[in-house]
Formats: sequence, structure tokens, C-alpha cells
Amino acid sequence: MNNKQKKMLSKIIMGACLYIIAVIVSKISFSMSNIISFGLFIAAYIIVGKDVLLKAFSNIKRGKVFDENFLMTIATVGAVIIGEYPEAVGVMLFYMVGEFLQSLAVDKSRKSISDMMNIRPDYANLVKEDGSVETVDPYDVEVGNIILVKAGEIIPLDGIVVSGKAMLDTSALTGESVPRSVNEGANVYSGSINKDGLLKLEVTKEFSDSTASKILDLVENAAAKKSKTENFISKFAGIYTPIVVFAAIALAVIPPFIFPGTGFSTWIYRALTFLVVSCPCAFVIAIPLSFFSGIGASSKIGVLIKGSNYLELLAGVRTFMFDKTGTLTKGVFEVVSLHPNNISEEKLLETASLAEEYSSHPIAISIKKAYEELKVESGENTNISDRLSDLKEIAGHGISIKVDDKEVLVGNDKLMTSNSIEFEKNEEFGSIVYVAKEGKFLGSIVINDRIKEDASESLMALKSVGVEKSVMLTGDIKEVADVVAGELGVDFVYSELLPQDKVEKVEEELDDNKVLAFVGDGLNDAPVLARADIGIAMGGIGSDAAIEAADVVIMDDKLSNIVRGIKLAKRTMSIAKQNIIFALGVKLIFLLLAAIGFGTMWEAVFADVGVTVLCIINAMRNLQTKNI
Repeated sequence: MNNKQKKMLSKIIMGACLYIIAVIVSKISFSMSNIISFGLFIAAYIIVGKDVLLKAFSNIKRGKVFDENFLMTIATVGAVIIGEYPEAVGVMLFYMVGEFLQSLAVDKSRKSISDMMNIRPDYANLVKEDGSVETVDPYDVEVGNIILVKAGEIIPLDGIVVSGKAMLDTSALTGESVPRSVNEGANVYSGSINKDGLLKLEVTKEFSDSTASKILDLVENAAAKKSKTENFISKFAGIYTPIVVFAAIALAVIPPFIFPGTGFSTWIYRALTFLVVSCPCAFVIAIPLSFFSGIGASSKIGVLIKGSNYLELLAGVRTFMFDKTGTLTKGVFEVVSLHPNNISEEKLLETASLAEEYSSHPIAISIKKAYEELKVESGENTNISDRLSDLKEIAGHGISIKVDDKEVLVGNDKLMTSNSIEFEKNEEFGSIVYVAKEGKFLGSIVINDRIKEDASESLMALKSVGVEKSVMLTGDIKEVADVVAGELGVDFVYSELLPQDKVEKVEEELDDNKVLAFVGDGLNDAPVLARADIGIAMGGIGSDAAIEAADVVIMDDKLSNIVRGIKLAKRTMSIAKQNIIFALGVKLIFLLLAAIGFGTMWEAVFADVGVTVLCIINAMRNLQTKNI
């Protein structure tokens, strides 16, 4: 508990003790019992009700008259005036108990977010030019500086590993509990925890632009954006409160003239009971708490939702549009298959990798990466450059190079044809690299951007949560786009699109009655993310512009977490609606009972505080993420 909650609890205990003593004294008959019990009741009332009274008067000064504090004040002061001291104190006491439970509930729903605040580092170990290490404020570190991250420390800024290797705990960023291994050349993000090893990083972003800072800004600002349901509750409370106040006044004043024998005190008591029951606490507390707990739960699974309005939109998405590269696919070229001709697969890959040693083309990088992985497995480690000579680049065809003084050709089918090499045409999907040595065809290598492992399953799961249509938008060529769309089962595919073309396609699909979501990751996706009803960015590999433009950020790039986010959003909306219906139903029943004289103020207290507590408990169910 924080200090505020401890003070609340101490007030509740003091007030309850004085209240019990006052009740006991009032039951004992002696000359001063009435005066002593009155004093004890008033003392208890002031202890537990002072904050409510002060808030009511403060709000009246600011022109905000009709709120729950005003209702509680006039109801309890009225009870004191007509001599119902125990009930006046009881109303305030139970109201404070409700506020205390609400505070605990909010703290619990904030837990996942407050835990995330721990990813904000307090310092960075700056490596100076002379090799010494100085502990500095992360804001003082510049791009290009070298920092040292020791085992157990939080990585303070985004960077590239220049030396060392370690296991990183990225759960605060991605929701993924399995540590990630990094070594030289790997990109690492601030907020990750170095579990072991010693890392030297070259800083790539200033602290204010770092991943941790941006995530914290997103989460901290999320609660400020209200959903339609929350706005409705605010407007409803603003209309509802003055109505019940004037209804209570009418209940106190009009019936005594219609039923002369009943007397004013009876109807005033009923009017005060009516006011206590009418307090909109369940609405103004439990409904926002439902959304806040939803945002907290989503952050636990690595889905950052920038506001409860977007949470509500996410629950109603009917059309999903996806970028291809980096969203449905991994966004990196990989060797997907080897087709050797009278040699082993390892020998084919080695020859191609040696030939591509000096190339920085993405296809060449993917071949070299595959060979490096093979060397690590086999334990090989040889000096490559000594084996290479006479490199020639042949525009539009490939390269010619001597490996161990033997000519090697690596390139497309045109390179084979122009050198009169007999080869077997490979019709497989992807980029095909043909390899020949000393005029003999060695085989072909297929390189492609792999589809994400969970892409197909996630698209099917989207259908099960109410998504009616899936569309893929890509700047890639039609042949490639059609193959990917076919493998994934996408309903519609549009290829060879420029960024502005993607925006046009989104605008064509926009429908006032159906929510459209776009999922992307690149800089060119930022305009589309901003134009869609709800933009979802892949945060792990996504560009800064895409993450800024998006309304939802998937921190681990898993498409399956979009489905989990939708399920959580739907559950949040369901809980919010349950609370609205339950609170309204109970309120109406007890308001009628209070008006006709069947409800006492004690029942009013239980109706008000009880409904609020039950709604809070229902809202807290939203924090569970195991079955999402």
C-alpha cells in the first residue's frame, strides 16, 4: 500500500472504532449518554467524511456541482439534521471503504504498467576515449558513443553490440519470457536486461528517442484517451446527477401535500435515501477501471494500446489490411533450399559463399549468413580472403571470381547461358542463384523472404474473432504477392503499390459502419497507419515513423498477439457493458424501493457501495491474460 492508502485505512479504522463506541454509548441509558454519543458520531463523521465534504465544496466553487461528492454531502448532512446520526456516519464509512477498495484495484491494474516503468534506466556506463568508464545520466550519452552494460543491468539506450555476447531478458518490451541471445553486430533495445556476460554497445539513438522512453510515453499517455463508452458514462453522469437531485427534492416536498398524514420527516428521509442510492460511483469508477485494466493486461502480453478509445475500436475490427514484407513475412532474405548437381549441399553453399565474399547485396548476405551458420556447426574457421582473386562483376548477370585459382560463376540464368553452361532451370518460387565452377554446373540456391511461422494460423484465428475480410497490400511484384497471399489464405491482394496507392486502397475500403485496421512496419506504411480507423505497427522491427503513427504497437512482431489483443479488447468491452447493465439495474430497483419507502438508508449504503465493489471485482478479471 502507498502512503495515501495507509492514511485512508487508518481513517477507516479510527472512524469505525468511534462509530462502534458511539453506538454502544447510545444504547446505555445515563444522563450524558446522548451528548457523548452525539459527539462521537460527529467526530467519526468528520474523520471519514472530511475529504468528501471538502471535495464537494471545492467542486461547487469551480462550478462542478452535481457529482458523487455533492450527493454524499447533502444526503449525510440531511441525515444528521433529522437525527439519523448512525446512518450518516455509516454512509460515509462504507463510502470510504469503497474508495479504499477502488484504490487497491486501480493499483493492481497499474501493476503491469508500473513494472514497465522499471525499464527506465537511471544511468549509463560511458566508455571514454582513454578506455576508462564513467557513470553518467543516459540523457548525456550521444549517438556514436560506446557504453558498457554489465550483467544484471538494464540496457539504457538502443545500440549495436560491438563486442561481447549475452542473454537478454526482453519481457518488459515484448511480453516474451524466453531470453534472447545477442552477440557482435546485433541490435539491442533499451529496457532489455542483460542476464549475463559483458556487452559493449555503440549507441544508435539518443535517450529521448530510445525504445524504452517511447514505450513509457505510449503507456503513460494511454489513459488520457477516452473510449466512446467512457465518454458516454461521463455525459450520462452529468445528466443523470441533476435529474436525481431534483427528483429527490420533489420526493421530499410534494408527497407531504398529497398525503398530509405522513409528515415531512418521512419523505425527507426517503429523499435522502434516494440520493444515497443514486450515487453514480459504479459508473464513474468501474467503467474507466475496466478499460484501464484492459490496457494494463495488454501491455503484459506485449501489445501496447495508446488509449482506451483504440481498445474499443480494436474490439470491433471487421476488415484487416496487411503490409507484406516485415509484417506477414520476416522481412529478411534467407536461403530456403539448395539444389546441388553431383556435389554435396555443403560444398555448393561454400562455393557460392566464397564467391560472394566481397558483395553487400542482400542475396549475397543471405548466402554468406547461411554458410557462416554451417561453419559454426562444423567448427570450421579458415582465412577466406587468401583463396580469392580476379573478381569481376557482370551487370545484370552476376559475378565471376577465382576461388583457389579456379573460375567460379554465381548469378542468374542469363549468366549461365552467356557462358554456354548447361544447367537445370529452377522453377521454384523466390530468387534463384545458379553456381558453376570451371565451366561445370554445380547447382542452384533458392533465396526468399520467409513467411512468419504464425502468419497463416493468425489469419485463420482472426476469422474466429469476427474479422470478415483480410487484404494484403504490397509494393512487391504480382507474382511474389500472389504466392504469399495464396499460402496464407488472404481474401484479397493488391501488389506493386506505392505508399500513396496503399492509402487510396485503405480509403476505398473505409466504411462508417465497419472498423478497418491496417498492420505495417515500414516508413512507407506510416501514412496508411495514420489513415486507417486503427493502425497497428510491428514494434520489434518497425520504423520509428510507423510506431509513432500507429494506435497499437505489437512489441514482439508476432501476428498471433494481434489476435490476443482483439480477444482482450472484446473481453474489456464485455466487462464494461456488464458493469453498466448491472449498476443501472440495481440502481433503478433500489431507487424505486427508496421512493416508496421500502428502502432504508442502510440498504441504500449497501446498494451503492456493494454495486461499486462488485463492478470493481468484475473489472479486475480483465487483468488475467493466461487464457487470452
